[in-house]
Amino acid sequence: MEKLDDIDRRILRQLQSDASLSQRELADRVGLSQNACWRRLTRLKEAGLTEQTLRLDPRDVGFSLTVIVMVRTRHHSTDWLRQFRSHVTSIPNVIDFYRIAGDYDYLLKIVAQDMNDFDRIYRRLIDSVELDSVTSSITMEAIAENRDLPV
Repeated sequence: MEKLDDIDRRILRQLQSDASLSQRELADRVGLSQNACWRRLTRLKEAGLTEQTLRLDPRDVGFSLTVIVMVRTRHHSTDWLRQFRSHVTSIPNVIDFYRIAGDYDYLLKIVAQDMNDFDRIYRRLIDSVELDSVTSSITMEAIAENRDLPV
């Protein structure tokens, strides 16, 4: 997609804030006619920049515990990485998964119902892939979470 202009950015900011806006409401908020807004929105969707999803509050659906898990490994082969990625992404409680630089190799964000549930998830995580070390930090409060991108 070519470079985003100011109107595209206004559209994306509005949709990040509330993806349920009607086309008319969105057009009004960004200062376009409904047809012009629809054309831009269609172009943004075709370029893969937008998709409509629903954010759930984990606590509201029974996940009162959020844990940040740092993983270090001695294995860095393509085959090991493929197996590790497949294993981690098969665990539905892992909601974020990053390969990182620094002292650790991977960062996972895991949601669990409680400590016993996390222990079950942890055992599943370490069960079938060889890892060097795994460090877990239990979050106490989400100060800023799922923030909008600064477009």
